[in-house]
Amino acid sequence: MQKINKHTLIEICMIALGCAIYGISLDMISVPNKLADGGISGISLILRHFWGINMGLSTLMLNIPLILIGYRFMGKRALAYTIWGTLCLSFFLWFWRSVPIIKQLDLEHDLFLSAISAGLLSGLGLGLVFRYNGTSGGTDIIARVCQIKLGISSGKVLLFCDAVVLFASLSYLDIKHMLYTLLASFVLSRVMDTVQQGAYTARGLLIISDKYKQIGQMIDLKLERGFTYLNALGGYKQDKKRVIYVVVSPREIATIKQLIRQEDPNAFVSIIEVHEALGEGFTYNQKKHHFFIRK
Repeated sequence: MQKINKHTLIEICMIALGCAIYGISLDMISVPNKLADGGISGISLILRHFWGINMGLSTLMLNIPLILIGYRFMGKRALAYTIWGTLCLSFFLWFWRSVPIIKQLDLEHDLFLSAISAGLLSGLGLGLVFRYNGTSGGTDIIARVCQIKLGISSGKVLLFCDAVVLFASLSYLDIKHMLYTLLASFVLSRVMDTVQQGAYTARGLLIISDKYKQIGQMIDLKLERGFTYLNALGGYKQDKKRVIYVVVSPREIATIKQLIRQEDPNAFVSIIEVHEALGEGFTYNQKKHHFFIRK
């Protein structure tokens, strides 16, 4: 049996924390303020409204057949994390209902504030779950299976499943609450992307120039950034070229553009957005920037 190392333990704990935050968002904000949700959580809200079924129990029961279906298509680690996420979410959906804090936050008088709060908390919770390689079960499993068997992107499957559940939620919600639910879903997606991909953004530059050596030397001297030479082939003349690839912080864009312009005004530069940069100069050994001293 494989031992649980420190990295795996951190992932397990963070998945549980994410499910706890997502669960408290549903119990403390979405349910009291009559906001719907997509996927299995949305179906659980429908069952609770019409038949009073506990959301934790319904979430667990609905996920069991989906987990059995996904067993054939998911690796052991992904399946284990999915089961763990499903159990954690079911537990916290039950747990938060029995804690007095649920009754202490009343946002029913302000649906806009409720939608923003629900989106922030749900996005933070789900973002943590996905960032640490977990899922909360439900439609995530359906999306994974459809991607493997049918070649359909998981994003399209999730969107379709959420649309069906939200449409069904109109059976007990009016248009006003549904529109606020859509606002919460938009905030959720933005926060989730930020948490999952990392809030720190960087910029990647692809530089094509005959003076690549001079530009590379100036990047090393002026910016103290590492860079990589890529071998390329010109499309028109079929001549071999060297392309410089370098990742810099957003504040360094103006400096490196000026540096390139000084060495070769005709250089071709493509700037792309990097959602997260890991490694020297970004996550460790970062350069110190002084407010009064500029190099």
